Amino acid sequence: MTDRTWLILGASSPIARAFARLVAGQGARLILAGRDRDDLARSAADLRLRGASAAIVEIFDAEDMASLDALADRVKQQTSPGGLDIFLAFGLMPDQKAMEADPALATRCLTATFTGAARLLLALALHLEAGRAGRVIVLGSVAGDRGRFSNYVYGSAKAGLAAFCSGLRARLFRQGVTLTFAKPGFLDTAMTWGLPGIFYAESPERAAATLLYASLKGKEELYVPGFWALIMLIIRSVPEKIFKKLSI
Repeated sequence: MTDRTWLILGASSPIARAFARLVAGQGARLILAGRDRDDLARSAADLRLRGASAAIVEIFDAEDMASLDALADRVKQQTSPGGLDIFLAFGLMPDQKAMEADPALATRCLTATFTGAARLLLALALHLEAGRAGRVIVLGSVAGDRGRFSNYVYGSAKAGLAAFCSGLRARLFRQGVTLTFAKPGFLDTAMTWGLPGIFYAESPERAAATLLYASLKGKEELYVPGFWALIMLIIRSVPEKIFKKLSI
């Protein structure tokens, strides 16, 4: 994999860290992109020790369109067409009640989670198409499958991202580029420890391995873990007149 570069967007998230370690062990070149320069620098040093042929740090703000465009330009300068793969794992998930009380906070969630992700993917799409090769992995969420009382703002952003990626997949497919859209359920991270209602939280390492395998196989969409497909099928099948009464 030394001839390929993985752009890891949102590289400080647990699943992105696990994915970066996985491909570093295969000799990949890495671009770690996120907000925390010091944290990313430490990660880059660790990944070089783990086998990455290179690990470069890039800083961006998912809520700043100029920052996203500048990042895309730098990535295109550092990679050749046909040699770029993308793992997109960033987003913003504030508390639902806090967003209901503060529409500006809700706008930040929508901007970072949907608009920023779509903007960056569009900015890199021509570069991917020019090389007629590449893999894109985008992290959605089970929250995007149906608007729920407890998290409909974040869920709507992920739903929009799913629709966007479906269309982008059709575009990139014609040029030999695959796009895998993943819908994780609960992940075993510091953010989920002790939270009520959490069950069978998947480890970031296992989830990362599942995503890489799915991408290599050209899979279009998947739930992580897979049993979430059945759970969300049941949730989607509940009639709206009943669903609106549920506090889930």
